[in-house]
Amino acid sequence: MTQDVPSLTEPLNNEYTAEDIQVLGGREAIRRRPGMYIGSTDQRGLHHLVYEIVYNSIDEAMAGCCTKIVVTIQEDGAVCVEDDGRGIPVEVHPATNISALETVMTTLHAGAKFGGHTYQVSGGLHGVGASVVNALSSWLRVNVRRDDKLYQQEYREGIPKEEVKVVGEASDTGTTITFIADEEIFGKAKYDFDVLSERLREMAYLNKGLEICFKDERKECEKTFYFEGGITGFVRHLNRNRVVRHRQPIYISKTIDSTIVEAALQYNDGFAESTFSFANCVNTVDGGTHLTGFRTALTRALNDYARKNKFLKDEEPNLVGDDVREGLTAIISVKLTEPQFEGQTKAKLGNPEVKGVVESAVGEGLSLYLEEHPDNAKRIIEKCLTAAKAREAARKARDLIIRKGSLDTGTLPGKLADCSEKEPSHCEVYLVEGDSAGGSAKQGRNRRFQAILPLRGKILNVEKAPSDKMLAHEEIRTIITALGAGIDDELDLSRLRYHRVILMTDADVDGSHIRTLLLTFFFRHMVELINHGHLFIAQPPLYRIKTNKLQHWVYSDQEREEEMRKLKGAKKVEVQRYKGLGEMSAEQLWETTMNPATRTLLTVSVDDAAKADQIFHMLMGGEVPPRKAFIQAHAKSVRNLDI
Repeated sequence: MTQDVPSLTEPLNNEYTAEDIQVLGGREAIRRRPGMYIGSTDQRGLHHLVYEIVYNSIDEAMAGCCTKIVVTIQEDGAVCVEDDGRGIPVEVHPATNISALETVMTTLHAGAKFGGHTYQVSGGLHGVGASVVNALSSWLRVNVRRDDKLYQQEYREGIPKEEVKVVGEASDTGTTITFIADEEIFGKAKYDFDVLSERLREMAYLNKGLEICFKDERKECEKTFYFEGGITGFVRHLNRNRVVRHRQPIYISKTIDSTIVEAALQYNDGFAESTFSFANCVNTVDGGTHLTGFRTALTRALNDYARKNKFLKDEEPNLVGDDVREGLTAIISVKLTEPQFEGQTKAKLGNPEVKGVVESAVGEGLSLYLEEHPDNAKRIIEKCLTAAKAREAARKARDLIIRKGSLDTGTLPGKLADCSEKEPSHCEVYLVEGDSAGGSAKQGRNRRFQAILPLRGKILNVEKAPSDKMLAHEEIRTIITALGAGIDDELDLSRLRYHRVILMTDADVDGSHIRTLLLTFFFRHMVELINHGHLFIAQPPLYRIKTNKLQHWVYSDQEREEEMRKLKGAKKVEVQRYKGLGEMSAEQLWETTMNPATRTLLTVSVDDAAKADQIFHMLMGGEVPPRKAFIQAHAKSVRNLDI
């Protein structure tokens, strides 16, 4: 059956008047387009609601008015955030003629963070955090302890149910906000205790002397974070399973023109850089001007010291950024009065003046440290010089590869079965384990938009390999060439040939290992591919359950048990366990794993880069004891183990 579809170039209505223009109020706009304010409505957006309320309490701590924050996930799914700050003012606001509390909780861009009088620095830039959380909550209650009284106001979907009222006495000051995320927007709330606890741990590291208590009444879990050492302890925590080049992290702190700059750094024997940046305690996952200033200062200070102390000869070239950042673990934190973030989710800092401030503070502090600690300076410079030699070897290997026509050229790998579509946003490529599965995938695919790249065996573990060895590995070169976007600092997503890169491996131990090796490569050398939502994991079925007339594909042991219960009355039931993709025919592989209408794809994302960095190093690095402890701790939760 077909129906006429109006052309996109033709108006749906011949008349276009002022009445066609919709004006949405703040609350309606938030509920209609929540992604504009919190990034998404999945679990990340749900967690962002918690962060927005906690940021307000953190702002009180940065103002020197809060020493303890308690975050609780209650049994009914409500989240409660309590602090011992000054308490939100409750008197009538002169501009809105309603209480300041209700103004803050219901009005976009209302808050005490704009003038710089109440908060010299704050994580909340736009003044929308509390009002957005309120609008996206089915129910929210605020309790304010202030002026020896306990004030309260409740809301439903951002609408106040009553005026602010006094409900008791108070012997201290502070604010308690309790809310339930709206199921119509987020579905059933599924908060991840580990993800939230890692973010709260970060906040405690960034505010030394602040106690943050996190409770989950659903699981009876509780963690308390308190760090006198601040970000120095953060670096130690990140490097706890690594062999370090100098025992104590380097710590730098300086205030320039009301901007507070803190940096802590320590080198280890690994090859990956683990640098994390924060602005007013907000994790700027996409970096920004503060990170640029830090990296510039680091490169300049180490080059100056290496030249001055004859580690670099006059005829030798300077160390470059990649050299001085190999094996580096660092935290850069700035606190400033008027942060300019890109987007409400605050992923990148844009203040141009911050680059120079950070560059000056870090350059001066690092140069002083190197002069005062010559033994540590020597170890650091030697590490950088080794990295420079490896980089030069990698460059020669790269030049050789290019001359052979197999990297960064117009020549695609011979085993790549490309698609006919040329628009990258419409294209996807499957990285398939083994030639057998690759053959089935090539036969079963839709040739118009699906490309297939078979991989032979397990790729190199890049966590334990320098860049020259990585580029010498044939399968890695093949992946880089096929995708066409480059790697590391040369990565350019505008050149990416496929906007969906899909890992498709067997559902066994070897397949899981290959998938982990591939994820390690992408996280270490093409992380922007992950950050922009281009990396996916295919979900092939584990079982085929066949009766006389029907067959069912199931993707877990739990699904198999449920399906078997449904088929109890059937006369003949056959169960086939798939360990390898090659066991399926081309038609079966298409039907279960490659058909966009029926397949299941998992999007690879990094919610917590610091946590991901630790996990990849623990699983794929050279230190055995941490990996052994992890395996012992999680042995009972292993699924689909081949014995």
